[in-house]
Parts: sequence; structure tokens; C-alpha cells
Amino acid sequence: MLFFPYKNDNPTRSFSFVNWLFIGLNLWVFLAWQLPLSPLDSETYFSAFGFVPDSFFGQLEDPAPHAIAWEWCTVYTSMFSHGDVFHLLGNMLFLYLFGDNLEDAMGKVRYLAFYLCCGLLAALAQGFADPESPIPMVGASGAISGVMAGYLLLYPRANIRFFYWFFFFIGTLCLPAYLLLGFWLVEQAIALPESMEQAGGVAIAAHLGGFGAGLLLTPFFKRSGVRMFQSGYSRPFSRNP
Repeated sequence: MLFFPYKNDNPTRSFSFVNWLFIGLNLWVFLAWQLPLSPLDSETYFSAFGFVPDSFFGQLEDPAPHAIAWEWCTVYTSMFSHGDVFHLLGNMLFLYLFGDNLEDAMGKVRYLAFYLCCGLLAALAQGFADPESPIPMVGASGAISGVMAGYLLLYPRANIRFFYWFFFFIGTLCLPAYLLLGFWLVEQAIALPESMEQAGGVAIAAHLGGFGAGLLLTPFFKRSGVRMFQSGYSRPFSRNP
């Protein structure tokens, strides 16, 4: 069975420059930097640019300025690196679906800060969940989880269009955002215990940490004229930066 979202029925007022910038940077890093690497070089890349909890918290024992600066940099370099092409495309699909409306609701500067803050808190959540882990974490999933949480708060009833293919049945359908995102959240909560017992795999703690960050930060980052719990974009709002 094939079942995936491809569009939302929630138009934006203007071109989503920051959101497309994030998508472009993720694609550029993967295609220009990661894809040409050999398997051995890829491991070196992930060790250098991924977020490694053991190394990150190790800076407390060796507080050299250059070590501290680099470990904090890996929080952000990890957000623009991906494990493989499917990891990349899956993340970019959800960023494409939900990020433009959030940028519209927050403004470009606030959305940029919101995205990076959610990614930071997602990485810290994964780090605190297993602070001695030597396994690099990469991917934009934590930041995008925050974007999804913001979308859920602002537009829970906005329609998401899905393509499905079930045996001989092929078509599209619409579901409200709260069903898609609610199902995703329950799925993450169920997967959390198993992910904590595995070495590597999906960073569920980062997903939940990013989602929680999005829930907390959205009310403070949205424009003052944007109402919570809308069915979709319906009227102009103030241009407060």
C-alpha cells in the first residue's frame, strides 16, 4: 500500500524564500558534499559534521574554546546533512508541505530563528536521552518536527491532500492536518521505547523534542495578528516583524 501527502489546501500570501532556502541548502549539501563520498569518507563526514552526544557533552570535561565552538556548530551542520536520499526526500516533503505557511504566519526572520531553535532543542533532547552515545545524528527531522507542531497549532483543520495506491485502487483524498500530525505523533510516542534500546536508527527523541519545542515557541514567534487553531489562511493579518 502506498499512501503519502503531497499538497495542502492552505495558500500563502507571498513566496516562501526562507523555507525554499532551507530546502535548497539541504539538497545542496547532500548532492554536492555527501553524494560523491565513498562509504569510508561518509563515515568520516558523519563523525565530523553529525551531532554526537558523547562528544558534545565531553566538551564539559575539556572546555577548550575551539572544541566548544565546533561541538555547537555540529548542532547545525547535522541539521543540513542526511543519511541517504530517502531520508532527505522524506524530510524535504514535509518541510515543503508545512514550512511555507509557518513562514507566512511568522515572517521570514522569525521563521528562520524558529526553525534553528527547534533544531537545536531537538538535538539537545536526543543528547539528553542518551548522553554517552557515540553515534552521529544527522537530519532535519527535529527542526521539521517543530514546523509540524507549529502548523498543528495554527492550522489544525487545514486540508492535506494524499495520494494512495491500494491494490487496484488509486486516487487522492483530503484529510485535516490534525489527523495526519496526530497519527504521526502517536507513532513517534509508540516507537520511542524501542528506539531508546537500539544503537542508531531513527532519532525519535529528537523528533519529540523538536515537536515539543514547536508547541512551546509558536505562540511567541507568530505574528500578532495570526490566530491559533485556524482552518487555513482566511484573511490578512498585521505585518508586525
